[in-house]
Amino acid sequence: MTERRAILSGSTFEKEIGYARAVVDGDRVHVSGTTGFDYATMTISDDVVGQAEQCLRNIGSALAEAGCSFADVVRVRYLLPDREDFEPCWPVLRRYFGEVRPAATMLVCGLSDPRMRIEIEVDARRPRPRDTASPA
Repeated sequence: MTERRAILSGSTFEKEIGYARAVVDGDRVHVSGTTGFDYATMTISDDVVGQAEQCLRNIGSALAEAGCSFADVVRVRYLLPDREDFEPCWPVLRRYFGEVRPAATMLVCGLSDPRMRIEIEVDARRPRPRDTASPA
């Protein structure tokens, strides 16, 4: 049977809305749209680049709990209310994804809170366990 488990970050949004930060489904990991809130304090920076950094820290925590890392990301989606905010984030995004080169999409859309200036979601594939059997 395929493993399916929810990963929770402690964000109040997860409980209020009814979702998980990420879902592990077998070897696939689906990380929900993640904003720049620091979930420990439920605060958010006014700066889009600072928000992008926090989004990726939040995503990194979920990926680690799922048993993978940014190197395992195969798809990323960027959602921003203001297209002008995307380019200032490129250096941060390149630092996390520049070597990985996942498939990517950027959408301009409204977000659920006017303080949110970027939301990022990713899909990853967990690495398979290495074969530890001795050669014959």
